[in-house]
Amino acid sequence: MKILLALLALVLAAPLAAQSVAIIGGTVVVGDGGDPIPNGTVVLRGGRVVAAGANVAVPAGAQIVDATGRWVTPGIVGGFTRLGLVEVSLEPSTNDSGASSSPFSAGLDIEPAINPMGSAISTNRTGGVTRAIVAPTTTSTIFGGQGAIIDLGDDMEAVMQPRAFQFVELGETGASRAGGSRSASHAMLRNAFDQAAAYARNPAGYGMGNSREALLNSRDAAALVPVIRGEVPMLVHVEQARDILNVLALREDYPRLRLVLVGGAEGWRVAPQIAAARVPVIASALIDLPESFEQLAATQSNIGRMRDAGVEVAIGMINDNDAHYLYLATQYAGNLVALNRIPGATGLSWGEAFAAISSVPAEIMGLGGEIGSLRAGRRADVVIWDGDPLELSSNVDMVMIDGVEQSLVSRQSRLRDRYLSIGERQLPQAYEW
Repeated sequence: MKILLALLALVLAAPLAAQSVAIIGGTVVVGDGGDPIPNGTVVLRGGRVVAAGANVAVPAGAQIVDATGRWVTPGIVGGFTRLGLVEVSLEPSTNDSGASSSPFSAGLDIEPAINPMGSAISTNRTGGVTRAIVAPTTTSTIFGGQGAIIDLGDDMEAVMQPRAFQFVELGETGASRAGGSRSASHAMLRNAFDQAAAYARNPAGYGMGNSREALLNSRDAAALVPVIRGEVPMLVHVEQARDILNVLALREDYPRLRLVLVGGAEGWRVAPQIAAARVPVIASALIDLPESFEQLAATQSNIGRMRDAGVEVAIGMINDNDAHYLYLATQYAGNLVALNRIPGATGLSWGEAFAAISSVPAEIMGLGGEIGSLRAGRRADVVIWDGDPLELSSNVDMVMIDGVEQSLVSRQSRLRDRYLSIGERQLPQAYEW
């Protein structure tokens, strides 16, 4: 009987997949940096956006979703995370973000480690996050391995794009990973690139008769070949202005590198150089204190100042509870809007701030044509909020990923419901006196 009911549900659902859905009456945010659109309409069909904005015609026979009094936005794109790799940070058996004892580094691929059923996935989905850029951590070397782009759908198919980038640590952390100095980290990086080039020229003969100099095994070398060819981006974590310039200088010897800076606390100091190099930045939004020597010039105006200089900047959360709290990105974006009210500070407009957590990270990763906005043709990742999504008081009413409505049940919501109203007789025995 259960099987028959399941089959019946599938048959009934099939026509709806091709049916148009029109979300009407809400304040629509396209996510491309523009202002919110009052009383807008979003039309979806076949898991894609057909149109979004003002004066959009509602197709005949479309399923209507009334969003009057609500806000309709694209899903949040987590700019830099370890989501899906970590359940309990201090429990090694549930933490797959790094591999401290592995003989592999650049060749590590996080795809098999992503857990779509992790509690942090559902929690962030209920906070409006629909996609995320997921990176490994580094352990005994500057190379973390190959990261992925994932969706937060309530299913087992989380990885949207595997091996989407290579993650590298330079700066203070990279120095410690490479042996204790920035000189060592850059020597390690350049040597690895040279070996990747050698592997590309002769994969079968790689390392033969040259084992002392071949510091990379063949899998690691192979993983760096698309990096030096510019086929996949390299995300580099640096904070200090001098370290940023050193990363930009890599293009002098490796001109095809597709560089993306991560962190960049002192980016404002060298913003013209970053802009001239056309290198995007996934920056931390709230770093405004000199918590380390490489962040002495940190300021919350960093993102705004880089934006003013012409740098493409998204909001990320590196080393900021990035395995669990991506939904705080809306708060961070809202803070940058409020920053404009402080004399002498530089923030973002509302539209720019929302784009920094939606379309901009998607564009940086080369996926702007697929995710991050409600432009026509993009995947139908849609969130309906009960108020301004950059306000802390606002909550999520509905989440769609690829046009499919998602569950808003999480471990936290189940715990809330369990203990919201509990009588004395229902208390576990441990609570009895």
